[in-house]
Amino acid sequence: MFYLRLTIGIFIALLATRLIPHPPNFTSVIALSFYVPLIFGSISIPIVLLSFVISDLFIGFHNVLFFTWGSVILIGLFSKFFTSLNLILRIFGVTSGALIFFITSNFGVWLSGGYGYTYSGLIECYFLAIPFFYNTLISTIIYAFLIEFIIFIYQKKLQSQITFKS
Repeated sequence: MFYLRLTIGIFIALLATRLIPHPPNFTSVIALSFYVPLIFGSISIPIVLLSFVISDLFIGFHNVLFFTWGSVILIGLFSKFFTSLNLILRIFGVTSGALIFFITSNFGVWLSGGYGYTYSGLIECYFLAIPFFYNTLISTIIYAFLIEFIIFIYQKKLQSQITFKS
């Protein structure tokens, strides 16, 4: 039952930030891809991926799906290195996740052939994607702080319950 509620919660958060009008790439995808496995373990990576896939059913499929979905898996696996670290290092980790997404997804864009299969085409592809990366980075930081705040409140609530039970 817990995993069903977790899946539904992640799906609603991911879908909401992808469907409401927003600047391109300004979603919770990277933050959720990082924090859900960080909090619930690697076993939750398929839940995040499934939520991402289902939201793509509403938004539409594109030729770089396996690179974007693959980056979700990479970010989730990467997050395990940040489990016992402080807030600053977790924020560094989640912003590194945004970089992983940028590199992976735009490599997929380049492989789709729109920029030619040359070194200059690869550079042009990444250069033209920089404005999208700004949106990804800013949204990732905003959602990361929101998630960190929720974690902080939850921990305080648990501490107060333990204090009153003692």
